[in-house]
Amino acid sequence: MTWSRPPLTAEATAAAFPLGGIGTGNVSIGARGEFRDWELGSTPGKGVDLPYSGFAIHVRPASGPSVTRWLEAERRAPVTDDHGFAFQLAGLPRLRDTRMRGEYPILELAFIDDRLPVEVGLTAFTPFVPLDADASGIPVAVLRYRVRNPASTPVQVTVVGSLCAPIGLVGRDPLHFPLFEGQPQWRERTDAGVRGVFATSDLPADHRLAGTAALATADPSVTLKPEWARAFWPDGPQDFWDDLRDDGRLDAVEQPARDEGLPPVLERMRVGSLGIVHDLPAGGSHDFEFLLGWHIPNRPRAWLGNIGLDATHRDEVVRQHYATRYADAWDVVASTQRELPALESATRAFRDALYGSSLPAEVVDAAGATLATLRSTTCFRLEDGAFAAFEGSFDRSGSCEGTCTHVWNYAQTAAFLLPELERSARRTEFRHEVRDDGRMNFRTNAVFGNEPWDFHPAIDGQLGAIVRLYREWRFSGDDAFLAECWPGARRALEYVIATWDPAETGVPDGRHHNTYDIEFEGAEPMAASVYLAALRASAEMAAHAGDEGAAARYRDLAERGCRAADARLFNGEYYEQRLGDDVDAVRYQYGAGCLADQLLGQTLAHVAGLGHILPAAHVRSAIAAVFRHDFRQDLREHHSIQRTFALGDEAGLVLCSWPRGGRPRFPMVYSDEVWSGVEYQVATTLVHEGLIDEALIVVRAVRDRHDGIRRSPWNETECGNHYARSLASWGVLLALSGIDWDGRSRRLRVHPPLAGPFRAPFTTATGWGRIAIDGDGFRLTVHGGRLDLDRLEVVIAGRAHDLAPPPLAAGETYHDDLRR
Repeated sequence: MTWSRPPLTAEATAAAFPLGGIGTGNVSIGARGEFRDWELGSTPGKGVDLPYSGFAIHVRPASGPSVTRWLEAERRAPVTDDHGFAFQLAGLPRLRDTRMRGEYPILELAFIDDRLPVEVGLTAFTPFVPLDADASGIPVAVLRYRVRNPASTPVQVTVVGSLCAPIGLVGRDPLHFPLFEGQPQWRERTDAGVRGVFATSDLPADHRLAGTAALATADPSVTLKPEWARAFWPDGPQDFWDDLRDDGRLDAVEQPARDEGLPPVLERMRVGSLGIVHDLPAGGSHDFEFLLGWHIPNRPRAWLGNIGLDATHRDEVVRQHYATRYADAWDVVASTQRELPALESATRAFRDALYGSSLPAEVVDAAGATLATLRSTTCFRLEDGAFAAFEGSFDRSGSCEGTCTHVWNYAQTAAFLLPELERSARRTEFRHEVRDDGRMNFRTNAVFGNEPWDFHPAIDGQLGAIVRLYREWRFSGDDAFLAECWPGARRALEYVIATWDPAETGVPDGRHHNTYDIEFEGAEPMAASVYLAALRASAEMAAHAGDEGAAARYRDLAERGCRAADARLFNGEYYEQRLGDDVDAVRYQYGAGCLADQLLGQTLAHVAGLGHILPAAHVRSAIAAVFRHDFRQDLREHHSIQRTFALGDEAGLVLCSWPRGGRPRFPMVYSDEVWSGVEYQVATTLVHEGLIDEALIVVRAVRDRHDGIRRSPWNETECGNHYARSLASWGVLLALSGIDWDGRSRRLRVHPPLAGPFRAPFTTATGWGRIAIDGDGFRLTVHGGRLDLDRLEVVIAGRAHDLAPPPLAAGETYHDDLRR
């Protein structure tokens, strides 16, 4: 069975394609072509609309009447707004339909309407460049409206963007009036090779909402209305629309004096417009290109989420990382315009390498779409480049703050596409959040210089962070980085041994906190498997650090733990928790249940290149059991009183089931829920264990649920939007590509598990590109950075080929014949 993502129509009202860089905030485009979810600062803003903001088109044929349309598809039912869609210009003529195809990070949208005498499409993106977090962290949206004239006579076309100044926006009142702090204003500006409108505010520079915005173009044929007319009634939009309809040109307006009694709520709502005008000959086309940039440089010096980490400095601000690179929003758009050819080339090369691969479409769709999480308000970078993140984003605030170690255990995307971000997180964890006794704070406050969060440790997060440290070291080959972090990692591991395995059996025991926000009791496979992975990883890191005694001890403990875990926890089919005779003696356990996460440590080990940490045959049996017992092809008969992320006729993998009976009266919290991040984690191990069909069924279920009608394809929720656990999707892609990079030995291994012609993206510590195998031909193309290999091993049909490519720079390709 093959899977594909069909283009979305305007009926896909849940779809929202985010634009914006890492740590910059976002604006999204919906399936109607509308701009929505304005969250340009450090605070999420799902559902936030900016008054009068969007694009319009005016078409003036050589003969016949002109046509003017707001560039969106018509609204779909239900029409239930309680104030008549105030400030949204919903009564202006729109277009019949759209066709939306998002291959993140690039959106392509076609407007459909036979009443419009031209054809219009939109390409929108924010640059994304693998291995370059700065180039992927620009607060900008490139908006390119392509207009084609299919007629036999020429037409004049104007495309106009209008934007309410977003600076200081804090919300709206019950009558839908936007509420601002400070007084924003627009002015016309031309310099640095671009022309447009520029918004400033009178807020002091250290205010959390201070900033600037810009709408600009490098096109020389522009028309402007720097600021709409201001009045109590909607004189501004009336003047704008009449002006545009008249001749496709915009004229400045004379503004009333401020002392004429205009209420402050309206005085602060400032709108500016920039248009591009061109004559299109018969059959001709033109790209009307705009750059939307913003620069809101401050964020609170505290998390201000829902957990309640120390907020001593909540009234202070810290600078966003991008503010160290750009002076204001005009600098953003001017710099982007200068660098756009290279930025767009790299962005398209990445998109083409990913979506042009031979890997199953559902896996590519998952890996690409969830990449948006890294550039959502879930994640941010501070002035010194430190990366930090919430678990997700609620509609109006971050959720579950502190770069939570046990949630980020699942995330694989940044480690292989933007590895400097994960290295930054490991530095924070092991240099600042491991206490002297080895206890790790699983939510960081150190990024803000605030007091540590005082809570007991999470065993899966603490051990998983050690495996992820190994992953980052192995990928980067950076011994200095390891030297920075290893002392903290060793203390963290020794704490786990002393606290949960003092007899050094290799299986942790006792009461331990975990990612389900509860404590498990006794020996159970999730903690045991992550422990074994951490021991194996630590043995290698200790050996590299020259501590052979510790390396031998950890290696021996891992071997004993493998035997002990298998003997104590494997029930002949899967691994289970060992409790006493009374499964209800302690609440929130799973006992004989088949836990979807029972092999979490094995998944981490596979991705990190550690191989099997438990007997391979039993791992395969256990992960097959997870699919057999926990996957539901239809959830209509599934009983869950917990949060509901999948329901009805949808398919999904539940977190735990009890195929052998023994479900506790009050089982582990969340047990009946469906989490997409866990589904991807399970799918990753299914692939590694050769159960590819089962893995694809699981991934397909997730992507079918995110179809644009039920949920947005670019937003997987758990405790909040854009939930970090969904970044486990990249692990499935890695497993199916069979591409493995070891930066320590500079060895690239390619071993595709699927037969047939092969194409897939690859990344190393220094370069990225695309690999293709067709018949006996091997091709490796470097799209960015540089690739200098000591060994390239290609395994096809069980036969290994050692190749010897020369050093390759960006744009260079290496070919080889595998028949030799």
